[in-house]
Amino acid sequence: MRRVSLTARTATDAIASDEVEVMLVMISHPALEAPVRLSTDPTERLSIDPLAYCTRSTWQTSDGSPFLFVLMSTTLPDDQEDQPQAATLMLEAVDHDMAKVLRSTIERARVDIAVVLASAPDTVEAEWLGLELVSSEGDAGEIRLSISRDPITSEPYPSRRMTRFAFPGLHR
Repeated sequence: MRRVSLTARTATDAIASDEVEVMLVMISHPALEAPVRLSTDPTERLSIDPLAYCTRSTWQTSDGSPFLFVLMSTTLPDDQEDQPQAATLMLEAVDHDMAKVLRSTIERARVDIAVVLASAPDTVEAEWLGLELVSSEGDAGEIRLSISRDPITSEPYPSRRMTRFAFPGLHR
């Protein structure tokens, strides 16, 4: 069971609320110099030329680094019984180089997702860590990223034996 703040519960139960849920996404990959941090809310103006907005949060960062605002919609990870958690991110393709970056590697990227409130971006309401970018599809207007976790059934067979040489702490 996940814990939700009183502010988030009140906003969810209210007929109308000023609270805005913000999704923070961090994509990391060995080929990237620094992780890509994305946000669904233009909380703060970052620059005027070029015009850029961001959300500052200490989630997964120590210094409150900016999460850049992008036009993004999502399907959050679900808890279906026979399948691993999966999510979908739809990004508006505002830059032609976005597709080039996605096609430039065959190694999977790590994706971490958190939901926060715009009024309290350091308080995490929900988070999903350790997801992997499984596939990306796109056209001139939209890029669709499929994110999932490896199923438990993909464990190697046969598994390691519990011998006293492999696991000495079990055998005294």
